[in-house]
Amino acid sequence: MGISLLPLTHLPHGVARFATGRLGTMSADLESPASADAPRPPVRSAYGKETWKEISFLLSNLFTALAGFVYAVVTVVLGVGLSVTVIGLPLLALGLGGARWIGRSERARARALLGVRVAEPSRMPPSRGFFAWLWSSLKDPVAWRTQLYGLIRLPWGIVTFTVTLVSLLVLWPVLPFLSRGLSNADRGMVRGLLSPSDELERRIAELESDRGVVVDTAAADLRRIERDLHDGAQARLVALAMGLGLAKEKLLEDPEGAAAMVDEAHGEVKLALQELRDLARGIHPAVLTDRGLSAALSSVSARCTVPVKVSVDLAERPAEAIEGIAYFTVSELLQNVSKHARARSASVEVWRSEDRLMLQVRDDGAGGARLDGGTGLAGLTERLGAVDGLLVVDSPVGGPTTVTAELPWRSRPVA
Repeated sequence: MGISLLPLTHLPHGVARFATGRLGTMSADLESPASADAPRPPVRSAYGKETWKEISFLLSNLFTALAGFVYAVVTVVLGVGLSVTVIGLPLLALGLGGARWIGRSERARARALLGVRVAEPSRMPPSRGFFAWLWSSLKDPVAWRTQLYGLIRLPWGIVTFTVTLVSLLVLWPVLPFLSRGLSNADRGMVRGLLSPSDELERRIAELESDRGVVVDTAAADLRRIERDLHDGAQARLVALAMGLGLAKEKLLEDPEGAAAMVDEAHGEVKLALQELRDLARGIHPAVLTDRGLSAALSSVSARCTVPVKVSVDLAERPAEAIEGIAYFTVSELLQNVSKHARARSASVEVWRSEDRLMLQVRDDGAGGARLDGGTGLAGLTERLGAVDGLLVVDSPVGGPTTVTAELPWRSRPVA
């Protein structure tokens, strides 16, 4: 049969100009030899592969819409109805999580049969604890829009199935036009309801998750500082005070013994001062503040158990917060090299790539490092993620290991 569909882009030059709202003389354009001789794109066949894909999509709508409708009704009604009990809200959260899988399958069906290219929504951010997971699931806009999609699709699926089936039997000549019109409505629904969340919604969810990571990290750092003070410098200063008290009592009776105790106390003072310096360096090293990343990383590399080559290529310094995160990231990675890698050498490279600060630590050790391997890499990933950073680990068994970190470049404010 000789029926064919002619898209707007395939019209002659003058008709296209008129259809797109540009004023001109259509007859002159149609009679223009240049327009007549110009090569034209191939015309889509009325009953070509694309049309049959659209027909397949419309006929399958009834079954997928019925399944989506039943799933949405059951999960929402049960979850809301049982919300007065302990299992109601968790059940609703699980139902919303399943809705994301339904949305993924519907996007795949639309991509295969309708050619609709809809990006996959961002994954749910990792939740720290049951209640955090419950709250983030219940307010997930992607899942709720998928549930809405399932509810409104049932009547539309009945309509498209019926019209397409009847057209296959008695309206064969106009079937291509009907399938194109109906499938365009499906394309609109997929783009409108199954597309990723608005960027602002996504960023709000990420920032809420990152805020929890920052709070937990700060609390852990405070506990570490308190533990180091209690077990280190504080205990040493208490022993020092007791020793000086005993020396004071012996000063008249046993001057030589008192002098020995004072000498011992003097050594304790030096050790306490060194521990306080180490603690202050762990909070924020003075060399980083005074001289920047190059000098600070050279200092921390000198404490590594293997030789480390440091290369820092930065024309200017990033913001203090980013600089501090970069320093502690490299410090943690070099500690891993010392403790776990069994390496003979390592290297540290730092450079700027557009608006990103790049770090790369390599070693020629045994490899096999993983984010869940208990070497602190998971914690580093969370810390970097809290400031829109990224950590990538390439560590095959047998080595070598390459860990690359990205941080946002935030310029240091001008004084």
